[in-house]
Amino acid sequence: MASQRYKQMSVLTMSTVAFTTCFAVWVMFSIIGIPIKEQLGLNETQFGLLAATPILTGALVRLPLGMLTDKLGGRSVFFAVMLGTIIPIYLVGRATQYWQFLLLGLFVGLAGGAFSVGISYVAHWFGKTRQGLAMGIFGAGNAGAALTKFVAPSIVVAYGWTMVPTVYAAAMLVVALLFWFLTYSDPAHCAPRHVTFRDQLLALRDPKVWKYSQYYSLVFGGYVALALWMTKYYVAEYGFDLKTAALLAAAFSLPGGVLRAFGGWLSDKWGAHPVTWWVLLVSWVCLFFLAYPQTELTVRTQHGEMHFAIGLTPPVFTVIMFVMGTAWAIGKASVFKYIADDYKQNMGVVSGVVGLAGGLGGFLLPIMFGVLLDFTGVNSSIFMLLWGITLVSLVWMYWTEIVPARKEGRKPSPVAGAVAQRV
Repeated sequence: MASQRYKQMSVLTMSTVAFTTCFAVWVMFSIIGIPIKEQLGLNETQFGLLAATPILTGALVRLPLGMLTDKLGGRSVFFAVMLGTIIPIYLVGRATQYWQFLLLGLFVGLAGGAFSVGISYVAHWFGKTRQGLAMGIFGAGNAGAALTKFVAPSIVVAYGWTMVPTVYAAAMLVVALLFWFLTYSDPAHCAPRHVTFRDQLLALRDPKVWKYSQYYSLVFGGYVALALWMTKYYVAEYGFDLKTAALLAAAFSLPGGVLRAFGGWLSDKWGAHPVTWWVLLVSWVCLFFLAYPQTELTVRTQHGEMHFAIGLTPPVFTVIMFVMGTAWAIGKASVFKYIADDYKQNMGVVSGVVGLAGGLGGFLLPIMFGVLLDFTGVNSSIFMLLWGITLVSLVWMYWTEIVPARKEGRKPSPVAGAVAQRV
């Protein structure tokens, strides 16, 4: 009989592998959407909708899947989610019309709902002192976005974009079977039978849930949106080919996924609040520079005209994106540390609500990006939008966490309190 330690490691490992696969599938339109856009002659808004459609379903199903996980356990729900995506993924490669891609994208998006299942499933196997790290390791499955950027362009170049859904469908089937045979169930992790779905939904009345949802809509929703958009951004802004653009875009996607485990460790050590505060502050600074458009300035002098080019070069832009991806990876873990600390008994429901908000951010932002770009023609306008959203999160945190702590004569944390003195 397997030991508890072995079960914990097996559940954590296979859940992370399964979530990585689901996330890679969830954002595959970030790569294959580019040749589809050219094939169908789509505008920027239509491309944004195509890339974001799977994100919508993945967001909407997170709450019901989280509730089912609390009631039925994570193993069976996770397995069912993976099986439910295989046929739609395969059929994407056979679609020829825009409406067909949108319809299939809705079903493919079920893969994104795996997060609220897996995060609760994994958390229940670990104690409080290691929960943040365990959830962070699981959440590193966000690196599936970078995996898609490494794998999918090579498949597109070698065999055409239609081969990508076929390969992804086969991979999902294999991983689903491995997950089922290498993980375990524990009835003690399920909610008592007398707890109804109505009881579970009472968590929605807590204003803290909506605050955490706001934070997550940025660090996760913004991450998903940029993971979908950055390959295209490099092509449009700097003129790179698809393969090079995808590789550079991975400089944001990869740390945004794999460093989530580090964020979980930091949250266990320092607490959710100070880590999240610094994440938002660093993001706000990064977005300030990213939002500045490429500018050519002409100054008339006594000796003639002087010309200046102001803007981020590709290397500088990529470094700033890497820093922000790292910050968001840490933030995704710290937000869920809040949830693990505050909502031990109904974590599936609350993680479903917060995950839904993050997923909706990932759905709405690419569409808003497309609308902004069609309206302004300025590629960096997408970062102007994200800068404003980050500012809202910082103000909300300051007035609901730091100010009340001051009035009570305490600091929310040594780190955040020191910052608050200078705000």
